[in-house]
Parts: sequence; structure tokens; C-alpha cells
Amino acid sequence: MSRTAHVTTGRYAPPAARRELEAVSADGARLHVEVHGPEGAPAVVLAHGWTCSTAFWAAQIRELATDHRVIAYDQRGHGRSPASRACTTTALADDLVAVLKATLAAGERAVVAGHSMGGMTVMAAARRPEFAEHAAAALLCSTGSGRLVAESRVMPLRPGRARTRITGAVLGSRAPLGPVTPVARAILKYATMAPGSAPDAVEACARIVHACPSGVRRDWSQVLAGLDLDADVAQLTVPTAVVAGTSDRLTPVVHARGLAAALPDCVGLTELTGIGHMTPIEAPEAVTRVLRELTSLYLPTEEKEKTP
Repeated sequence: MSRTAHVTTGRYAPPAARRELEAVSADGARLHVEVHGPEGAPAVVLAHGWTCSTAFWAAQIRELATDHRVIAYDQRGHGRSPASRACTTTALADDLVAVLKATLAAGERAVVAGHSMGGMTVMAAARRPEFAEHAAAALLCSTGSGRLVAESRVMPLRPGRARTRITGAVLGSRAPLGPVTPVARAILKYATMAPGSAPDAVEACARIVHACPSGVRRDWSQVLAGLDLDADVAQLTVPTAVVAGTSDRLTPVVHARGLAAALPDCVGLTELTGIGHMTPIEAPEAVTRVLRELTSLYLPTEEKEKTP
């Protein structure tokens, strides 16, 4: 990852990994994986969203790695994972399964969290036996299972065909984003974050998103435009929490409410007032708190297991 791919100071600067490795997916795609925190600690696996990278989870990694083993990976074509011709939800599921197999022992379980496209990755993998083996609980953060372009409020137009068509064209543009400038920050903030987002949060998001190659951004936008994972949500049977920002324009809170209603075992819907799409960066403490709650409930320590 280049120096311009993320901020290097402050709470959003990615901490150094204790270990780095490469997971190989079903089609041979290679995925950059980082492991943080002590061996033997409760495990958390983090899947980032469209146009992002492991750097997106910096605040969660820094906080959780004090007493958790935190595993984060770059989705194919993002961060330090090479691009691939295969851009499908099946590929996303294959990649998550590959990461689980590469980092967890047989039968070892983890809390698996996904933001945006990462949440869609979790849904897509729900049917896999490897996911059932390794997932103790899940977090779906600022995500949806379908109708992403139709429900998006990025374009300030009335709902309908025109808004859907224009939104799809904008999100699927081939144009490079270019350098991070004041104008670029303002556009990114409007589209993906809440009006009250702090400057350091906006800068962190801008650095990460602008580092994503335009071709990768375009290819995955086409996948998201045609997304239909409703049937997969019904297969996500592990205890699952849902988090969303009420000011999210990309995946409005209607998606989170729909997921909470459709999940077989939803253990909580957290709506973060005045927060946009980039919840792990905009509201890092809230997202980390939910992850801690899930590990506490569904990954009991050895001491708890020994309690009569």
C-alpha cells in the first residue's frame, strides 16, 4: 500500500500488523491478510467495503487488538490484493472462506464483521460450510442485500427511474478520482458521510477511497448495481447484529431495517443518529462496542467455559 493510500498519523492511521500473510482463493486470487493482537485471544475477522482497504478498520484494530486477535484482509483489487477478472458475489464468498481457512484453526470460531460490500460478502458466504464452521456471530455494518442503486440517495432527486439511472452512472464512472483536494473531500463527504463528520475522519476516508484504482471501482460497482442477496440473508443463521447510520445516503437505513427483519437471528439493530455510510470511521467507538459485545457473548473466554 502506498504512502498516499491512508493517513499516517492520528487515530485513523493503520497500526502495524503482528503478522502478514497471503490467502489464496478458490480461483487462485491472492489476498493480503493482516493479523493483529495476541495469539489465542478471541478472534474477529473484518471485511471492508467497496473502494476501501484494511486501513478502513484502523480505529477498530487499534482498540480491539489489545485483547483480541484481529484479522483484516484486502478484498480482491483493493489495497494490497491484486485485481482479478472475477468480480462476483461468489468470488467475495470464496475470498472470505479462504481467509477464514488461512487464519483460523479447524473448528476455531470468530466474530465476522463486514462493512458495506464487506457485509454483502458475509451474506454471500452464509451458505458455505466453512463459514458455518468458523463464524460464531456476525456484524452487518452499513450494508444491504439488494436494490442498492434504486434506494441510494446520493443524487438529490426524487425516487424513480431517472434517479436510479443517474446514480448508477455516477457510481459506475470510469473517471479516476484524482488527488485528494478540498473539492474532492467535499464531494466524498456529501456522498458517503454525515454533514457533521470531523475533518480527520473525512481525510482518512478520502485517502483510502482515492487510492482504489478506477477500474476496480468500476468493476465492483457493476456487481453492487445488480446485487440480490435476499435469499442469502435467510441463510445467515448465526447471531447477527446490524449497525447503520441514519444519515447514510449510499445504503439508507431502510436497508438495515430490512435486514434486521429478515435475519433468522438478529441480536440487535443499532441506528446511529447523524452518522453516514462510513460508520467504522465516523462512529468508531460505537462500532467497536458492538464488536466487543458480540465477542463477549459468543466467544466466551476459557475462564467462562470453566465456570460451573
